[in-house]
Amino acid sequence: MEQTMTSSLLRAEAKVALSAPVQIVDKLCEHFVEHGKVDRSERSARVEFDFGAASIDADDESLLIRAEGPDATGLAYVKWSLAEHILEFAGGETPHIIWSGDGIAGAPLPYFREMRVVNASNITPRMRRVRLKGQDLTRFAIGGMHVRLLFPPNPGAVPQWPVMGEDGRPVWPKGEERPVMRIYTIREIDVERGEVDIDFVLHEGDVTPGATWAKRASPGDIVGMLGPGGGELPEADWYLFAGDETALPAIGRILEELPAECRATVLLEIADASEEQPLHTAATLDVRWLYRNGAPAGTTSLLEDAIRETAMPVPEGRRFIWAGCEQKSCRCLKKLLRKEWKVPTSDHQIVAYWRAGHTADQVEN
Repeated sequence: MEQTMTSSLLRAEAKVALSAPVQIVDKLCEHFVEHGKVDRSERSARVEFDFGAASIDADDESLLIRAEGPDATGLAYVKWSLAEHILEFAGGETPHIIWSGDGIAGAPLPYFREMRVVNASNITPRMRRVRLKGQDLTRFAIGGMHVRLLFPPNPGAVPQWPVMGEDGRPVWPKGEERPVMRIYTIREIDVERGEVDIDFVLHEGDVTPGATWAKRASPGDIVGMLGPGGGELPEADWYLFAGDETALPAIGRILEELPAECRATVLLEIADASEEQPLHTAATLDVRWLYRNGAPAGTTSLLEDAIRETAMPVPEGRRFIWAGCEQKSCRCLKKLLRKEWKVPTSDHQIVAYWRAGHTADQVEN
């Protein structure tokens, strides 16, 4: 999304005292080059994201940072990202960031919605779909299909939600009142009805807050939702999608949005045949289901082996490869594509959706 200086943009700025501001500019640019368009000069930079833009100017003692967004959510994302990474890259320093302009500290997060369960049912033995209802979901239909769900820590307790901090980051409730957060895909959204469908993999184990909540979800239950995020795929003539069941909701939604003139090859690792789901698309589709047949998730090389066996089309138009899987498998696929096949980073996206032995239902990569 191209950002221009127009009166419709929301804006905020902050001056941040630092001992080495130019070095912080360097680190910010190195990081943001993978997430947006970076224009750099000796002491300043401008970054264009899908959701807004940032300007950064350094003198000998401070940074002047400016954030722009086409709406409240876009502006809040820019402020959050700048603050988060300045604090990360400042090392032993603790810079004080106070924004002025649009957006008010202490206000509800513009990218937050409180949602209530409409219904829940299993679509396969190990996948449960929960329908949620909330207000003003228009923004959740653009700019990405992933959301963070916030589960109240205690069933039946009045939930406490985060608010906007003075540095642009969320301020969370303390201690036992802090909700548990996990990342999921909006499988389907109906803006007019104010409803979203979220598919949950029913992981085994005691420390699986998302799966446990989904198993027990009943009409009227409350959950928080932050988003959207994750960006959007580039246009291509041929796609290769690969993933295990945690990526199945994302792949299913992406396929439904593909145009008829493109082709897609899909490789899906699942426990067994009972976990297959119908996949709908206007594109020309080639699907292979890969069964673990009793092997634990995250212990096989099924996805990597299947990708190696996939015949890549002759380069007529653009190709794009997308995969979502366990962290170790994710690393293997990145090595295959980047080191062995020399696929440019602009032509693929490999995401770790979870980590074997980790307590989270999903992890970001």
